Amino acid sequence: MPCDVYALVLAAGLSRRYGSSKLLEELSGTPLLRHALTAAQAVCPGKVVLVTGHDSEDIVNAASGLADQIVLNGEYRSGIGSSIARGVSHLREVAAAITIMLADQPLVTTAHISQIIEKWSNDPDAIVATRYSGVDGPPVLFGCRYFAQLCELEGDTGARHVLLEHRDAVRTVEFEPAAIDIDTPDDLKALLSQR
Repeated sequence: MPCDVYALVLAAGLSRRYGSSKLLEELSGTPLLRHALTAAQAVCPGKVVLVTGHDSEDIVNAASGLADQIVLNGEYRSGIGSSIARGVSHLREVAAAITIMLADQPLVTTAHISQIIEKWSNDPDAIVATRYSGVDGPPVLFGCRYFAQLCELEGDTGARHVLLEHRDAVRTVEFEPAAIDIDTPDDLKALLSQR
C-alpha cells in the first residue's frame, strides 16, 4: 500500500468576489498562490499537485518550480467540489493520504502542515482537519479510506459533509491563522495592514 502523502492545492476558482485573479495578487512581494505552494513543497517535496481552471495559463506560470503536477479541472465553473474530485481522482492510486489545501490561505505554514501529517500517523481511516474560529476546515488531510467519496464530489459542495459524516474519525490541529483567507480586495488590504 502507498505510504506517500500528497499535497493537493486548489487554485481553479473564478475569484468572483475579488473581481480579478486573486491568486496572482502579491503578499510580501510574492503571488498569493506561491505562499501555499511553498509551504506544501517544504513538507511534501515532489508530491505537490496543483488544480487549475480559471486563468490556468497565468496560474501555472505563477506556480513555476513549485508544482510537481498540474491537473486541469475543465468543470471549474461548477465549484470547488469538482476540483477536489478531479485532484483526488488523479492521485487515488498512488497516495496513502492527501492534504487538501486552499491557495488563498497565505498564512498556512510548513510547520502546520507537518503537524497535520504527524497527527495522521499513517492511519488510512483518519481525517486530520485544521481547527480555527470554532470550526474544522482546510487544510485537511484525508486517509485513503475517503478517496472514493471525495471523487464523487461535484458542484460547489466541498468536503465539509465528509468531515461531518465521519466525525468520529476526525482529529484536529489548532491553527488560528488558517481563518485568514483572501476572498476580496479588502481581505488582502486588511492582511497587508497587519504586516
